[in-house]
Amino acid sequence: MRTGFTARSIAVSGAALLALTACGGGGEEGTATGGGGGGGEKQVNIYGTDGNMGNALGESFSEQGALAGMRGTTPLTELGSDFTDRLLEVDPNLQDYNYAGETYDAIVITALAAQLSGSTEASAFAPYVNGITFGGDTCSDFASCLEIINGGGNPDYDGISGPLSFTQAGEPAQASFGILQFGEENQLDDTATEYVLTGDEAEAATDEGPAPAAPGTTSADPLVIGTLLPLTGNLAFLGPPEVAGARLAVNDINAAGGVLGQPVQIVEGDSGDTSTDTATQTVDRLLQANVDAIIGAASSGVSLTVIDAITGAGVLQFSPANTSDQFTTYNDNNLYFRTAPPDTLQARALADLIIADGNNTVGILALNDPYGTGLAENTRNNLIESGLAEDDIQSIIYDPQAANFDSEVQEMVNFNPDAIVVIGFEESARIIEGLNAQGIGPAR
Repeated sequence: MRTGFTARSIAVSGAALLALTACGGGGEEGTATGGGGGGGEKQVNIYGTDGNMGNALGESFSEQGALAGMRGTTPLTELGSDFTDRLLEVDPNLQDYNYAGETYDAIVITALAAQLSGSTEASAFAPYVNGITFGGDTCSDFASCLEIINGGGNPDYDGISGPLSFTQAGEPAQASFGILQFGEENQLDDTATEYVLTGDEAEAATDEGPAPAAPGTTSADPLVIGTLLPLTGNLAFLGPPEVAGARLAVNDINAAGGVLGQPVQIVEGDSGDTSTDTATQTVDRLLQANVDAIIGAASSGVSLTVIDAITGAGVLQFSPANTSDQFTTYNDNNLYFRTAPPDTLQARALADLIIADGNNTVGILALNDPYGTGLAENTRNNLIESGLAEDDIQSIIYDPQAANFDSEVQEMVNFNPDAIVVIGFEESARIIEGLNAQGIGPAR
C-alpha cells in the first residue's frame, strides 16, 4: 500500500541527538576511487537507517573519518533539552536518545487509555488507544491529558515523538524523521541534522473508542507495565534510552497521581535478539507477573516471535521501535500498537534523500529479517516510483550471522553504484569496513 506523503525540512538545532545514519552527501563533496565496473574517480554515497547506526557504531572504528559524511534516516523529532535533561537524570550515562520518546509515549498512551476506560484490563482499555492520538483537546503530557479526562473531555495526545495520529491499525499515520550525518570523529554531527515529516494525517482513524468511564473512576488493581527492551543482543545500543524513557514516563505518571487512583508499576525485562530465546523467557516471566501491557520489543523480528503469546494472553503489546510493515495487517486481536512509524514511511524519506543527492544507481544491502527485507523492498519501490529504472537498483539480502560479508561487498564493487544503502544492525560495522577496504565506503 502506498502511503500518502508530505515532507518538510525543519531548521536543525544542535540539541538533536539520536543515532542511525549513513553516507556521503550528494556527489559533489570530494571524490573516492570507485572499485569495480567503471573504475576511475567516483564518489560512492553510503546511507543507513535506524536499525544499524548511531554513536555506538562509531565505537567499532578506530580510524578517524571511517564514517565521515555517512548519512541516513531514523524516526526522530527534535527532542527538547527539557526532555533529554530529564532522561539524563534517569541515566546519566546515555550516549544516544534512540526511541526514548517513542517509549515514553507508548507508556503515557497506555496509561491514558486505562484511565479513560476505567479499567486496567487490556481488553477493556485497548479500544481507547487510537482515539487518544487524534480528535478532542490537545495535550502534551500525562498531567494535562488527565486534567482533560477528569473534566469529562477527550484528550488528543501530541507526545514527545510527534503528533502520532494513529491509523486503524494502531500506528502513526505520519512521522518525523531525522536525516543524520557522521562527522570526522565517527560520531553524529548534531549540527548537520535535518528533519522531514512523512505520511498523511488524513490516514488516521476516525473512531475515538467507546464512551469513557465516569471522571474520577478508581480501581483497586494498579496498572502493571512490563518492558521487553534490548539489554543484550544486536540492538543493545537501543536499550539504555528506551529503558530511560520507560522509567521517566512511569515517574511522570505517578507524580500526576497515577492511573485510576493507583501508582503504575513497572516490571523490566530483556528482549535479547532473534539469535536467542531471551524474549520468550522474558514474556513468560512478565505474563506470570500479571502485567497488563508489555512495552517492546524493539526488533521487529523479536516481536514476531512473541506477539502471539502476548496478545493471545489478552495482554496489550506496544512497541516503541518495530517498523516492519508486517504488523499493519497482523492478526493481533486488536492488542498490538506501536509509536514507531511503519517502514512504508521511512522508505519514502530514505528514497527522497537518495534521489535529492543526485544518485542514479543504488545498491541495497539488507539483513535477512522482517525489518531488513521489508525496508529494502519499500525503498526499492519508492526509488522506482521516483524515476529510477529497475536495473538501476540492485538488492542483496545477507545473513547477519555470516562469518564475513566479502561476497556481498564484492557484488557492490562489481555493480559500481552511485549509492549504497546498508540496512542492518551491529554487523553493519563489518560491512562498512569491507566497503572502505574496497574504496567504496565512507572513508576517503
